[in-house]
Amino acid sequence: MAERELKKRPSTTRDEEVVEEAAPTSDKGEKLKAELDDLLDEIDEVLEDNAEEFVRNYVQKGGE
Repeated sequence: MAERELKKRPSTTRDEEVVEEAAPTSDKGEKLKAELDDLLDEIDEVLEDNAEEFVRNYVQKGGE
């Protein structure tokens, strides 16, 4: 039977590119996370103020 030799190419160049691109992405991710947290806090405040009315508007009636 014939045997095959598998050659592994070094991938250091690609790994270095990924590491360099990761830093700006994480900064953008942190900013997005902070904005999302602020939005969720605002939603919580509105729900606390209007919780009863909110529930009343979303109660199913009959066959809805």
